Amino acid sequence: MTVHFIGAGPGAADLITVRGRDLIARCPVCLYAGSLVPQALLDHCPPGARIVDTAPLSLEEIVAECRRATDAGQDVARLHSGDLSIWSALGEQLRALDAAGVDYSVTPGVPSFAAAAALLGQELTLPEVAQSVVLTRTSGRASSMPAGEDLKAFAATGATLAVHLSIHVLDKVVADLVPFYGADCPAAVVYRATWPDERVVRGTLATIAAEVAKAPIERTALILVGKVLGTRDFRNSALYDAGYQRRFRGRA
Repeated sequence: MTVHFIGAGPGAADLITVRGRDLIARCPVCLYAGSLVPQALLDHCPPGARIVDTAPLSLEEIVAECRRATDAGQDVARLHSGDLSIWSALGEQLRALDAAGVDYSVTPGVPSFAAAAALLGQELTLPEVAQSVVLTRTSGRASSMPAGEDLKAFAATGATLAVHLSIHVLDKVVADLVPFYGADCPAAVVYRATWPDERVVRGTLATIAAEVAKAPIERTALILVGKVLGTRDFRNSALYDAGYQRRFRGRA
């Protein structure tokens, strides 16, 4: 039997992969992160499925639920918000399942930064403006940052920054970034992208904190900072240039 870890996407119930949806539909047990996974996804569960909200559970209790199901010959759909590759606590669950000899699979999902960029109508990498996106966060109660990983170090690159789990320290984020990007650098805060109550706050590093303060946001928001957010006069990429010959173009 298998525990299927599934990225449930950023919020909208239809932003899940076909594979993820089909796995939910055939698993008699579903464990889901109730505070972040939309209830509509549970409609894909088969009739009579055991559905467990893991929000109040410890790691040990979650693993016990997985073992109980697999020992009984049942596959498990384990739903996480966004994508499983970042800040999902996937690693510790897989380690525990490895130790228990339980098989698992991993199905990726749409990450929150991609949903936020889509809501902004924004490419996060533009030719000769920024070609890197840094996904990062600030230290929190649940997890501190390793030595050498801080906003100032990443800001020195000039890359587009997607700062997660940090809306509660927005003032500090701004203070750390202004010396590198400048006070007039575009910034945006995207709250619950793709949910019905999604909201976008735009500004610059000089104004974004005051704009957010008009209707405070306490959680489930992403801070995006970088020159790409305000750049419209940039060089086209070579990808679709008529004079750019590449292997699959087949132009004379």
